[in-house]
Amino acid sequence: MKKKYKWGILAPGKMSAKFTAGLKLLDNVELYAVGSRDAGRADKFAKEHGFKKSYGSYEGLVLDPDLEIVYIASPHSHHYDHTMLCLKNKKAVLNEKAFALNSREAETMINEAARQKVFLMEALWPPFQPIYRQMREVIDGGEPGKIIQLNARFAFQPPFNPTDRKFNLSLGGGSLLDIGIYPVIDALYFFGVPDEIIAKATFSETGSEDSINIILGYEDGRMANLYSSFRTAAGIGCDLLCENGNLFFSRGRDMSQRLSIVLNGKERKDYSLMPDAMGYQFEAMEVMNCLEQGKLESDIVPHSFSLNLMNTLDRIRDAAGIVFPGRD
Repeated sequence: MKKKYKWGILAPGKMSAKFTAGLKLLDNVELYAVGSRDAGRADKFAKEHGFKKSYGSYEGLVLDPDLEIVYIASPHSHHYDHTMLCLKNKKAVLNEKAFALNSREAETMINEAARQKVFLMEALWPPFQPIYRQMREVIDGGEPGKIIQLNARFAFQPPFNPTDRKFNLSLGGGSLLDIGIYPVIDALYFFGVPDEIIAKATFSETGSEDSINIILGYEDGRMANLYSSFRTAAGIGCDLLCENGNLFFSRGRDMSQRLSIVLNGKERKDYSLMPDAMGYQFEAMEVMNCLEQGKLESDIVPHSFSLNLMNTLDRIRDAAGIVFPGRD
C-alpha cells in the first residue's frame, strides 16, 4: 500500500487552489493543513478544499509534527524567509517560482536544505509537462538537427494596480520574475547558461518593470530572443528554429498545450493536450517520488538548475536596470 504524504499549504490563494486541484488527483496525498497570517483565511481555504487543519500563522503550520511537505505560494519577496522557516523545521519544500529574489538568497536556501538534510525543489511547471518533454525528446532524437535560434514569449495585459504583487516592487513585482521567468526557463532548458546577455526594459508608475526584451548569446553562435510583458497580449510560446526544421510550442492561460513539428521535407505533425488540473500534479508526484527514494533534490529540477536560473535572472536585471530596493 502506498504511503500517503501529509501536505501543507503555506499562503492560501489562487495559486494554492490550482495546485491543490492537482494534489486531489493523487492517491498518495493527504490534504493535511493550511497556514496563513489570517486565521480566517486559512480556515476558509481548508474547509473549501478539504484540508484537515488550519493555522493562523506560518509558524503554527510548520511546527505541526505530522506535516511532511509544504507547498509555498507566497509572493516572490517572501520565498526566502518561508523556505528557510520550513527547512529549519525539517519540512520538505516545494517552493513556487521565482525561487527567491536573487541568487544569494537561492544559494543560502540550497545550503540550508543540505545542512538540514531536507528535500527542496522549485515548483517549475514546464519541465514536467508531457508536450514540453516531447519537444526535448524530438530534439535529443537528432532529426531536427542543432537548434540555431530560440524565440520565447509570455505576455498578457493585467489591470494596473500599484498594490498588486505584479506591480509592487516590495513584493518582487515586474513581468520578469512573474512571467518572464518562463522564457528564461526555455532558454536554459534547451541551450544552457548564456555567455552574453543584453536586456532592455520599460517601467510602470510604481517603478516595477512591466515589459522586457532579452537577447541571450552563446559562444557557438546560438541565440535566444526572449520577451515578457504586462503591456501586450502576445500570449505564451517557444519556437525552436533548427537546422532541419522548426518546433513551435504554445500554451494558453488554462495550461492547454500545443506543439507543431515542421521538419524539412516531412509532413507537419500537430499535437495538443489539456492536462487534468492544469498539470500541477506532476510537480507533486516528483516531490513524493524523490522522498520515496531518499533524495534531497530532483533530477528534473535539480538545485543547480534553480541556481543557474536565479543567476541568469540576476544578470538580466543588472543589464536592464531592474532593482529591488533593500534586497539588491
